[in-house]
Amino acid sequence: MTHQVHAYHMVDPSPWPLTGAVAALLMTSGLAIWFHFNSITLIMLGTALLLLTMFQWWRDIIRESTYQGHHTPPVQKGLRYGMILFITSEVFFFLGFFWAFFHSSLAPTPEIGGCWPPTGVMPLDPFSVPLLNTAVLLASGVTVTWAHHSIMEGEHKQATQALTLTIFLGCYFTILQAMEYYEAPFTIAEGVYGATFFVATGFHGLHVIIGTSFLAVCLMRQTNFHFTMEHHFGFEAAAWYWHFVDVVWLFLYISIYWWGS
Repeated sequence: MTHQVHAYHMVDPSPWPLTGAVAALLMTSGLAIWFHFNSITLIMLGTALLLLTMFQWWRDIIRESTYQGHHTPPVQKGLRYGMILFITSEVFFFLGFFWAFFHSSLAPTPEIGGCWPPTGVMPLDPFSVPLLNTAVLLASGVTVTWAHHSIMEGEHKQATQALTLTIFLGCYFTILQAMEYYEAPFTIAEGVYGATFFVATGFHGLHVIIGTSFLAVCLMRQTNFHFTMEHHFGFEAAAWYWHFVDVVWLFLYISIYWWGS
């Protein structure tokens, strides 16, 4: 930074975008080979390379922001815009699933019995596990906000406790959803109902796992005193993402679980 006459971060050349792309290629190719030839070698290799890339790339970003001081206010502003645009793209990603659901449910075709849920499909009870999952996610939204305010007020111990509780609630949600999938009376092969249900809720479940991982990295950084009252965008981005996951679940619960049943 001593030789720099501007406040922007010129990123050093890095191999991680290339290894990430190779990992994605290996995982998609490996998935096809697993489905057709029952071999998991390639997908396991791709997964291992992806995990290695994630670890190394996040390590570099943490070093640049926390120890080298490259994340100046203008850089943080750009990161905020980037996170907002990313979450916006995620909104449109889920919008496609809701569009498919309402396209099929608002005007059921004769092929599925002219009714919704389709003839022969027994939907899940929205007031059992789905309602519990809703309470769990709403509670996690409260705890992540508690963690955010604790960091802004310099309360290190409270922030650590709140983050730990949020991660626990995220893992609990994932376990409950896995049990729900295992005991569901229909599958993804049950026509348009099964497809829209499992694709929409499954991708949301994947986002919960990603968000939980995001918060787990933040917890490790929090325990190492990386976040300060003025410099904690890494956590802020994770909190934004988690609130987005909460809101999507509310729409999923109201439309697919409750109204759709």
